[in-house]
Amino acid sequence: MQTNLPEYLNFAHFMKIFLQIFVAAFFLVSCSGSVKLGKVLKDKDKEYKLKMAEQFYAQKKYYQAQTVYEDILPLYKGDTRYEDMFYKYAYSIYNQGFYLNASDLFKTYTENFPNSNRLEEMEYMRAYAFYKLSPKVELDQTNTYKAMSLMQAFINTHLQSPRAKDAADIIELCHEKLELKDYKSATLYYDLGYFKAAAISFTTLLSNYPDSKVGDQYEIDVIRSYFKYAENSYPIRQVERFEKVISEASEFKDRFPESKLAAQAEDFKVQSQNKINQLQNEQTKTAIKQ
Repeated sequence: MQTNLPEYLNFAHFMKIFLQIFVAAFFLVSCSGSVKLGKVLKDKDKEYKLKMAEQFYAQKKYYQAQTVYEDILPLYKGDTRYEDMFYKYAYSIYNQGFYLNASDLFKTYTENFPNSNRLEEMEYMRAYAFYKLSPKVELDQTNTYKAMSLMQAFINTHLQSPRAKDAADIIELCHEKLELKDYKSATLYYDLGYFKAAAISFTTLLSNYPDSKVGDQYEIDVIRSYFKYAENSYPIRQVERFEKVISEASEFKDRFPESKLAAQAEDFKVQSQNKINQLQNEQTKTAIKQ
């Protein structure tokens, strides 16, 4: 008796077979590729190896290209083709995401071929490799600083280069990342209830990034932090600390006259003055009773 399977089951069965064939084919291709690389490395003809390295590079098989270049580069020192080989070897490393090693190779290129017409490109790529190493905001930013330093050095050396604008843009992106990191640190102090530390951190943020697009927000954060610090202080210290809030709020208008946050600054100022009046009235009452 013949059973007609539902259409969706027939399709699922077909897809399962198709995937099995695809995986098997991919495995065979991968294996054949590995054998091919091994065959190249075993060959004694350096010209053949160079030809295959160039072929691997053109096909964007950067691991294979890197491996063959590493094998034959020592054999071509002094050859007119050595510079181009080293150039492609460095990019083979870079294109696999090994940016630190690539940066070292770009630097070595500039040292080995100081008269090359690719010198500017290599200096830029050395800096760019460090930019690629720049990690998430929460992590250590040593490589971000290094990228900024190298990009600035590139600009200073190649003012007329078309890449100078790209270098300046990357420096700006790095600045924004560092600014965001500092902002997150200051915000963390606030969230943890370390209000004085938060106020100092936001103040430092303003000082370090005077041209920030959100400088007025940082100043409001300074005021808010000092206000919370005053609120949570012993009564004997509250007056002077609310006066600090008033001082910061008064400076806000002078520093950011066009800010939409001016009303918030004024509100903190009014609240602080009311707190001071209340504290002074209570002190007066206490003195009278005594």
